[in-house]
Amino acid sequence: MRVVLNPFKILAPLLGVALVGSAVLRAQIPSPAEQAVGYSKATAADPIARLQQRINTGELALAYDETHGYLPAVLQALNVPVASQGLVFSRTSLQVDRIAPWSPRAIYFTDDVYVGWVQGGPIMEIASVDPRLGAVFYTLTQERAERPTFERQGHTCLQCHDSSASTGGVPGFIMRSVVADRHGYPVAADAGATTDSTPLSKRWGGWYVTGGLGSLQHMGNALAPALRGEMGNVETYLAKRPVVATGGLADLATQFDTEPYLSPHSDAVSLLVLAHQTYVHNLITLARYESLKASSYGNSATLPLPVQGAAERLLRAMFFVGEAAYPGRVTGTAAFESQFAARGPRDAKGRSLRDFDLETRLFRFPFSYLVYSEAFDALPSDVKAYLSRRIVQVLAGEDASADFARLSVADRLAIREILEATKPALLRG
Repeated sequence: MRVVLNPFKILAPLLGVALVGSAVLRAQIPSPAEQAVGYSKATAADPIARLQQRINTGELALAYDETHGYLPAVLQALNVPVASQGLVFSRTSLQVDRIAPWSPRAIYFTDDVYVGWVQGGPIMEIASVDPRLGAVFYTLTQERAERPTFERQGHTCLQCHDSSASTGGVPGFIMRSVVADRHGYPVAADAGATTDSTPLSKRWGGWYVTGGLGSLQHMGNALAPALRGEMGNVETYLAKRPVVATGGLADLATQFDTEPYLSPHSDAVSLLVLAHQTYVHNLITLARYESLKASSYGNSATLPLPVQGAAERLLRAMFFVGEAAYPGRVTGTAAFESQFAARGPRDAKGRSLRDFDLETRLFRFPFSYLVYSEAFDALPSDVKAYLSRRIVQVLAGEDASADFARLSVADRLAIREILEATKPALLRG
């Protein structure tokens, strides 16, 4: 059975909340994605497209589970760890009618794939990183089939996942923090996507969070006590009754029935990584699109300003410029932390860009592990050459601007040594 999705019933995107723009206006004005790569008609070569090819040729058969449908098999086929599970109880998804504080949506991810699952839902929602196109969106019907088919989605997902406010104007990923009422309906949202610079006190609204968070105040695990219609002026109501939580939970068994889920956790460390990864992936796509659009107007001896601006934004995000302070140590409750760090690669001293700090910042060595991603490697040569020069300048201490003042001499040296051992071409332009 083919599931037909009604875009007008969507309240929010796969990973958060976004306003739905005018479909008529968007149809009249070609999007940056169409201008840069002919997004809607281009053939995808992302992990889901490659997985579908394996299914079609009979190389791989996805096992069907009576409780979870194709979820376990898809996670295994894509090497997505169960420990990455994050649980969203706000009604912010295609399957809004099935999500609530007592039946949250589960999100699993690896470096280039995001998988969404809802209890009893007719579909799974999958977002994948295509090195050329950026984010590509799919649904998979949760009915047993000889050869399951991932159906690529267009406007249904892009009306939220391709917006200037949430994704930078490219097909991208969104993680947001919202205030939800006791039925899970969003009543207020923050001003933008959650990134590394978002204060921890403003994160995780609409999400469950497990982990050792000490006295850290955040918005996870908390519901507005009144329904939207009972609040009157929402801003006034929330100013008097702020929705905050302190500390974390060991597991979520006291909050709802966790038996239907693959894990009773919504790991804090996983959620921190998710915020970093979704933002940087969007900036990689933006830098690529800006370069491709500029090249269509002819060659230039210097990097055009829009391309340079996008590359600088990406550079700063990869160096964690403006990263929010950690008021105390954050620990997870699942195996995510150890599993993520174990994926390396490592230098001769055993150091990796995946090593966590979690006491003063996210990573011990503040430079993004997404430098190893297919998407980064597929950046246009002019962008990669520019980034290479700037990375060398920053690590050599030649850029003395305030943006990079947080990097100690030891940080710069360690990052350079790790890159020399694991991605030497990057430092040679």
